[in-house]
Amino acid sequence: MRIESYRFGRMVVDGREYRKDLKILPPSVVENWWRKEGHKLHLEDIGDILEYAPEVLVVGTGAYGFMKVLSEVKEELSRRGIRLIAERTSRAVEAFNSLYEEGKRVCGAFHLTC
Repeated sequence: MRIESYRFGRMVVDGREYRKDLKILPPSVVENWWRKEGHKLHLEDIGDILEYAPEVLVVGTGAYGFMKVLSEVKEELSRRGIRLIAERTSRAVEAFNSLYEEGKRVCGAFHLTC
């Protein structure tokens, strides 16, 4: 899976356009991703990702980095041996694509706006 482009409020993954937050669990995309609390990432927001058990989770925190990854998430990912990369979404896209192309088992969780 390749993220072809990202700009505020829009992402194209494998030729398909998305206009709401999303998660990527190769080979599928979870559309219209809603979190428990808009700009905070809780464990229950990524239950499917935890079950998938990736090597790396890339979190796009928004164009301006407003979404925060809670400490409980960081601790659980660490406990499970899952590396976390949390960056503004534009940089997170680059990280996701690079890791995917390297053949890593990677998932992504992307906030597309603020």
